[in-house]
Amino acid sequence: MKLLFLGDVVGRSGRTAIAEVLPRLRRDWALDFVVVNGENATGGMGLSGAHAALLFAAGADCVTLGDHAFDQRDMLAYIE
Repeated sequence: MKLLFLGDVVGRSGRTAIAEVLPRLRRDWALDFVVVNGENATGGMGLSGAHAALLFAAGADCVTLGDHAFDQRDMLAYIE
């Protein structure tokens, strides 16, 4: 099984890198499972529902959270 763990995606540049590179990595490396740390993906302050959806659309199977995870209020509704 091939796993990829991507640490701390921060802000727009991190989201852009994931969106542009992760689909190719999944294909080229024949990855089975991808974990992305997304707790700072929204401006370095939490994760919004829209940005979580972007990470999943790019190919993440799991997005980890941390102490900043709920700095964006809409995240609680997204998780539900």
